[in-house]
Amino acid sequence: MPETTVNVRYMVDDVEAAIAWYTGHLGFSLLSNHAPAFADVRRGALRLLLSGPMSSAGRPMPDGERPGPGGWNRIHLVVEDLPSELARLRAAGVLFRNELVTGPGGVQILLVDPSGNVVELFQPASG
Repeated sequence: MPETTVNVRYMVDDVEAAIAWYTGHLGFSLLSNHAPAFADVRRGALRLLLSGPMSSAGRPMPDGERPGPGGWNRIHLVVEDLPSELARLRAAGVLFRNELVTGPGGVQILLVDPSGNVVELFQPASG
C-alpha cells in the first residue's frame, strides 16, 4: 500500500455483511475477501480492514478479553451533499445513531454498520 493510504481496522461480527454494507451503501470497493476471517475495502486513500471473530485481530488478549466491534471511535467521510446522502441511505434502511448536528465547521450525522461500528458523514461548512 502506498504511504498515502490510511489503514483503519474495524472488528465486525460478520465479514460478508460488512463487505455488503460498506460497498453497497458508502461506495467502498473490495480489495480482498478472506471471509469469514477478514476482508479489506477501499474508498479513496482509506483502506478499511474488516476483521471478524476468526481473524488474528480477533484473538483474545493475555487477560482473556476479546476484541469486538462498536464504540465511539469512527471513520470520518467527507461528502458534498449530506441531505442527499441522508435521503439515499435512509431509503436503503441504514441505521442512524443520531440526527443531523450542525456546528461551526459543518454538518454531520452518525451511521451504524451491521456490527455496531460508527461511521460519520460530514459536510464542511461553505465559505
